[in-house]
Amino acid sequence: MRPSFSEVEHALQGRWPETRLEPSLDRIAALTRLIGDPQQSFRVVHLTGTNGKTSTARMIDALLRTLDLRTGRFTSPHLQSVTERISLDGEPLSQEAFVDAFADVAAYAQIVDESQPHPLSFFEMTVAMAYAAFADAPIDVAVVEVGMGGTWDATNVADADVAVVLPVAMDHARYLGDSLTDIAQEKAGIIKAGARVVVAEQEPEVMDVIGLRATDVGATLVREGIDFGVAARLVAVGGQQLDLQGIGRLYEDVFLPLHGAHQARNAALALAAVESFLGGRELDPDLVRSAFASVHSPGRLEVVRRSPTVLLDAAHNPHGIEASLAAIGEEFSFSPLVAVAAVMADKDVDEILRALDGVVAHLVCTQNSSDRCLPASELGEIAEDLLGEDRVTVVPQLDDAIVRGIALAEAMEGYEDAIGSGGVLVTGSVVTVGEARTLLVPTVAEGTDR
Repeated sequence: MRPSFSEVEHALQGRWPETRLEPSLDRIAALTRLIGDPQQSFRVVHLTGTNGKTSTARMIDALLRTLDLRTGRFTSPHLQSVTERISLDGEPLSQEAFVDAFADVAAYAQIVDESQPHPLSFFEMTVAMAYAAFADAPIDVAVVEVGMGGTWDATNVADADVAVVLPVAMDHARYLGDSLTDIAQEKAGIIKAGARVVVAEQEPEVMDVIGLRATDVGATLVREGIDFGVAARLVAVGGQQLDLQGIGRLYEDVFLPLHGAHQARNAALALAAVESFLGGRELDPDLVRSAFASVHSPGRLEVVRRSPTVLLDAAHNPHGIEASLAAIGEEFSFSPLVAVAAVMADKDVDEILRALDGVVAHLVCTQNSSDRCLPASELGEIAEDLLGEDRVTVVPQLDDAIVRGIALAEAMEGYEDAIGSGGVLVTGSVVTVGEARTLLVPTVAEGTDR
């Protein structure tokens, strides 16, 4: 009997979670072999890095589709529905198609489970489902975001034509290593023989690792700031206006409906990735403008409410928080800015709070539904030590915390003359923002993507 969508969700959730890792490609390779190695039937653009992968993947996807190429996109984690992880032609799989993808691999997964020392994880299953769905469509090119790291990431069973390395910073040290060099070595594992490698500006030790890997496997390297980059940038209503220097030419007057200098850099990386995919060929500037103008990235400095403005941002590490706060400072004039935050216990909580300290007037500490989430009371204790008791409120329920944040932004003591100009930033983790988005954007939860 064909399972229901809820039964498929339950079956996937019953597997090892994404946060439990056993570094090996043996299980995913065994599964993909059994289903005919679908990842070999299409070309691949593979993305790694600490932050920005999902937004950049969406931009690459949009650019490729303007070239009349059929695309598949795999990103993680999801905000609201697991179906978001697997997209065809820019749209998430329907629940029915997601069930079909699961059914295509489930029986083979049981064989692998019984033959390996450890069972397939949730993430490994969704990777196999994505590759099977892409082959079945069929697609021309897959845009694939790693889950964590690179070398041992399940997505790396595919060999990419283009590897994109976004900025590398400290994150997931428990699994990837406690130095930038260690983390860079893990992420550089997606660079395969003969590939083109598009690299964001990096710390010198990171660039050394990536350059050495490219040399070792005979890959061609193009670097942000040398071969491509953001030539000009102006803040615009609803986003920003860019001139992007591609590998082959300058693309002027490109409107990007996303906020922040980090998103402009992501756009430059996406453009260089697609030019590299085409062997360095220039793109039609009108198609480039059309593609970027169509991009949206839910939960990435997304405005979901006005008066006061409520922004959702899935930043979950210090590097991401700093980039988001810089964009808010540049593009919005909030007085006060109130943050509502719930973070995972395994993150660098102190550094996240220090980043918030210099910008937010008040912090509402809360928690999401994940068992990995730091309890609101513990987050509050740490925050009070760093920000001071008068700037911290603890509200364990996320919905109540958002209401409290909005109230503070509207009428916070000391900001009476600025009534109407306050803002609320909901942040700290993808889970937090996904749950907030369900609360604040009900049409999305009901099945639309915008």
